[in-house]
Amino acid sequence: MPVRVLIADDQALVRTGFRLIVDGEPDLEVVGEAADGRQAVELARQLRPDVTLMDIAMPGVDGLQATRLLAGPDVADPLRVVMVTTFGLDENVHAALRSGAVGFLLKDAGPALLIEAIHAAAHGESLVSPSITTRLLAHFTGTASPGAQRKPETPLTQRELDVVKAVARGQTNAEICETLVVSLSTVKTHLAAVQRKLRARNRTEIAIWAWESRVVS
Repeated sequence: MPVRVLIADDQALVRTGFRLIVDGEPDLEVVGEAADGRQAVELARQLRPDVTLMDIAMPGVDGLQATRLLAGPDVADPLRVVMVTTFGLDENVHAALRSGAVGFLLKDAGPALLIEAIHAAAHGESLVSPSITTRLLAHFTGTASPGAQRKPETPLTQRELDVVKAVARGQTNAEICETLVVSLSTVKTHLAAVQRKLRARNRTEIAIWAWESRVVS
């Protein structure tokens, strides 16, 4: 089955461009379009897309608020949202990931990176535009002191810490397999254990914990 994508952007031209890119891939399918955040929330709850591409600056309910409603900490069954915006401001990136987004792209990132971000989100992974990754890491490591963040319910094993560091550096599961010389099932087992111990719902929250706790620097 193709990956089902919902596009939310207040500019019709942008929605049309994204639709052409997404529908041009044999394993992707656009299932709906929304012109503002309120409509995006309604359609996403109705259609349950695999991935929602969400603009930030939209009238009424903006993309950040819409993302919180679909994927925020209080959402029992969160959807996967990738923020796609013109503005790569640090506060936007931080707010988007805090709101539950699993990816963050600039609109000038290009079709290839957009497709890659959709596939990553659909498979439970994350992608942030390379142009803002370094600033993003600096933001999280600079805003918290060691020990200030939540502690794991059970201490992480060394191998689990290795996986956490790889996730925080943006590595995919396949890349972690190569780096640690382990199987894909082993990586998934470690990730599941880490999520349980950190009470994290996805790998983005794992990465945020790693950056804020200075497990990586």
